[in-house]
Amino acid sequence: AAFTYLGVGIGTTAAAVGNTTIETEITDSGLERAAATCTRVQTTVANDTAQLDKTWTVTGTKAVTECGILNAAAVGTLLGRQVFTAVNVVSGDSLQIIYKVACS
Repeated sequence: AAFTYLGVGIGTTAAAVGNTTIETEITDSGLERAAATCTRVQTTVANDTAQLDKTWTVTGTKAVTECGILNAAAVGTLLGRQVFTAVNVVSGDSLQIIYKVACS
């Protein structure tokens, strides 16, 4: 299946090659895993980068610290995961993740 889903979480362990899922995926507060808008963009040459873009409307309070690309709306296979400094969101906020995977 194509890798077209983005999920976010609150895990803080560094991303590693052996990761098979988002460490602590958020499943509430409007931040559930969802289909992203998928396009190809240029990093070095035309269409060398897959870009997934998703904006969530937040309905709770969270400190988002990780995101990942997966190939299913539930469970699925993880393509990539990133950990970052907490992005604190509260009800009424929007959270946009743009995840790029460059091929060389």
